[in-house]
Amino acid sequence: MRLRKNWRSHRENGRLRNVVILSIQKQVSAYGGRPCIRHYRIRVKDVLDMLAAGATREEIFEDYPFLEPVDILACLEYAAEQGDRLVEVR
Repeated sequence: MRLRKNWRSHRENGRLRNVVILSIQKQVSAYGGRPCIRHYRIRVKDVLDMLAAGATREEIFEDYPFLEPVDILACLEYAAEQGDRLVEVR
């Protein structure tokens, strides 16, 4: 798998993490600002739902030939970041 220039590493809290950047965008004009993959009108949630339903990456690429492997990694990274947010309990 070849990753393009939108893949980089950085340090966060003292540990090295791989981060996919520039693949996930939020635009008010597309799905009310929900996160989408690049300039396409496919939501991150759509890709995650397909993966959760048991679709393989190959099946997703057949249905959406414009997607690249880095796009699926971006969706997974985005989901992981959303689950790692602090919640303040009062």
